[in-house]
Amino acid sequence: MEEYIYSMLGSKKKRKKVIMYIVMAFVVAIMMIPTKLVLAKMLPGKSANTFSVYVDTATNSSITETQKVTSCVIDYFKKEQSVEDMEVYLAQGAPLDYAGLVKGSALKRMKNQAEIVINLTDKHHRDEPSYMMVHRIRPIIQKKCEPLVNATTIRFVEMPSGPPTLATIVISLFGVDAGLMRETAVKISNVLKETEGLVDVDVMQDDIYTKYEIIPDKEKIIRSGLNVEQVNNILYLAFQGMVVAVKNSKAQQDQIPIFIRLNDESRSVFPNTRAGLYWKLSRLKLMNPMGMMIPIKEMVDVKEVNSNPSIFRKDLRNLVTITAECDLVSQVYPLLEARDTLIEKLSHDFNVTKVPGITTYMFDLNLVDKKTHEKLLLRWDGEMKVSLDTFRDLGGAFIAALILMFLLMVIYYKSFALSGIILLASFLSIIGVIIGHFITDIISLVFSGTNFFLTATSLIGFISLMGISARSSLLLIDFSKALIEKGVEKRRAIAISTATRAKPILMTAIAIILGSLLLSTDPIFGGLGIALIFGSIASTIVSLFLVPIMINNTVAICPIVNKDCKGGIKKHVNPEELGYKLD
Repeated sequence: MEEYIYSMLGSKKKRKKVIMYIVMAFVVAIMMIPTKLVLAKMLPGKSANTFSVYVDTATNSSITETQKVTSCVIDYFKKEQSVEDMEVYLAQGAPLDYAGLVKGSALKRMKNQAEIVINLTDKHHRDEPSYMMVHRIRPIIQKKCEPLVNATTIRFVEMPSGPPTLATIVISLFGVDAGLMRETAVKISNVLKETEGLVDVDVMQDDIYTKYEIIPDKEKIIRSGLNVEQVNNILYLAFQGMVVAVKNSKAQQDQIPIFIRLNDESRSVFPNTRAGLYWKLSRLKLMNPMGMMIPIKEMVDVKEVNSNPSIFRKDLRNLVTITAECDLVSQVYPLLEARDTLIEKLSHDFNVTKVPGITTYMFDLNLVDKKTHEKLLLRWDGEMKVSLDTFRDLGGAFIAALILMFLLMVIYYKSFALSGIILLASFLSIIGVIIGHFITDIISLVFSGTNFFLTATSLIGFISLMGISARSSLLLIDFSKALIEKGVEKRRAIAISTATRAKPILMTAIAIILGSLLLSTDPIFGGLGIALIFGSIASTIVSLFLVPIMINNTVAICPIVNKDCKGGIKKHVNPEELGYKLD
């Protein structure tokens, strides 16, 4: 080892080869990210023992129609062997879990809403992970059950492996004109549906439907000998129901209310038209003081109007939210594709400009209608924003670590050159981190059919490697300086220090690799383990081959008294005199 390093430092051709190989490895590793050979994601999918199915039918749907869709979903899951049991919650949300806290599960109380909780057998006793099951079942159920009721959306909600968000992809559309916002939201949702990798696209707003207002005609009511309160009460009693009396019981301390209304069949309107409602009202009659039975149909007018959708507001601005989930892919790449398509398609009707920003709002768009000059703001949110914030914070932590390391080394060595060598050697461990993820991704695709992503935990592992890599370089530099100060020739001193410290450097790397093997199998922290394993390998190679070359090319390692250290010192000492046996 010593003679090889010594000859390498003395051969300009060998030094160039080592530098060229490491530079090529660095360029190849970095290019793997934009070429998508290594995919980035906030956190990978996690197999769980449960997931939920959210069912939303048209806003004016009845609970019977909603139950029709949920029954279709349940019938399919009954055929799955991995399903242990199911729970259906009609017109309400399921008991809150980790995901439901931010997905609005507690706010569900409409007849067109339902949640189905699917409980699976233990993940250790089945071959198929929950996220692969969802990937397989989702298109089948949506194709089979969504057409049963108009405007139905069925979404699959898995337990998040990281911070829960409303959805993986969230677009918040802010504006003033409700009609323009509704039209634009439909265009955006269509683009998301056409984007490969995005599923469960949903526009969070009420549907506009036709409804009928029953307006009492006061003049006709008075002429018939009735009063308006009678008419209102009979209408409310028939369709909504009300308490008409109370019952006393010895077994009950309080009075028991008697609630009355028409049964479900009698109060249904068929056909669901204005004429159908008039026919239903003709069956309801009231007796006036003269004993005459007056049909309610003669006492009211029926007016056809559009429904009033709910208005959502955020930051004191009207809001329409469009959500989508990613199907076994990172949210970064569908988002970039969808954003470019959105800019292209919305440019026909809007003047589209990008919101200036570095991290948080760099994907947002300002929209100005070409005809009305109404302004809209398209803002990306959800897991994408969490990812941007996380990678921004981790990037800031990485830069801060580099700066602090550099300043500390400058104070210790009184040399910018040596500090730069340590910093560069530490940074080059990224070669192993990226190539390690590439290799692991290939293995994962072969054995499980899923990608292995470069995640936030991978970046944490890379930052952790900075200190380990710096320690290896420090060992070589300090030992080389000590030998040079004792009179050993510079090149020989570097070769001796590299050969002597190679064993502890290798032992440290092996210990890290063995300690990270178990961690690399974890679904969440696997990226951290892979980063430590392959980063340690790259760091060891850089420390043993590139660092000696860089040390040899700087005079900062030589003591001040050795004026001609660059070409040799005035007094040479045989290393064997210092106890080092030459190979």
